[in-house]
Amino acid sequence: MKEVIEGLELVPEGFANGKAEGAPYTEEEQEEIILNAAEAYGHFLDELKCDWRKDPNSKGTPLRVARTFIKELWKGRYNDLPSMTSFPSDGYENIVLERNIKSFSMCSHHHQVIESKVHIAYIPGKKGTVIGLSKLNRIVEHYSRRGAIQEQLTVAIHNAVDIICKDNVGVMVVIVGKHNCVRIRGVEHDASDMVTSKISGVFEDHSKTAKQEVLELLKLN
Repeated sequence: MKEVIEGLELVPEGFANGKAEGAPYTEEEQEEIILNAAEAYGHFLDELKCDWRKDPNSKGTPLRVARTFIKELWKGRYNDLPSMTSFPSDGYENIVLERNIKSFSMCSHHHQVIESKVHIAYIPGKKGTVIGLSKLNRIVEHYSRRGAIQEQLTVAIHNAVDIICKDNVGVMVVIVGKHNCVRIRGVEHDASDMVTSKISGVFEDHSKTAKQEVLELLKLN
């Protein structure tokens, strides 16, 4: 039986950046959601005066859009976080850093894509644990694939790493995101990035060098 890790969800069920109410869903339940959502999206296109039923390029669009949301863009809402096994650090007490984790999420305000690079650092305690490198990617993927605001996504990733890497002495998450809701609507500025961070433990102590060391490592080519 899969271990249930408490405290990983920060927002109420049903919110765009939280788990769907009643999740996780079976494959059959997800297929039912897809069919219902496709019907609703067809009505949405009707209201936009799109004759999608006759258009050969669009007649399958409602089903494609619904399936894309459930199986890809928002899949983190309908499934549990994959199993996470941590291992003894065997005395390693220095920084673990994974840089440039690619992330695609969706702005919960306008449902536009956010393309980001996520950097995660943590320091295991003397008797603490570490997790496999790919697990950090899976944490990012799970929380990114929802409706989100970047600020909350940053906290969610930090919170998960902090809980799963037991007895750590600090966690630092930095996200650099490009938001399509800024690039293609409103002000339409393509070059701007949004940077958010969440730090805890020794990284919060500015009299020590841990935070600065991570920032220097992020500069490496």
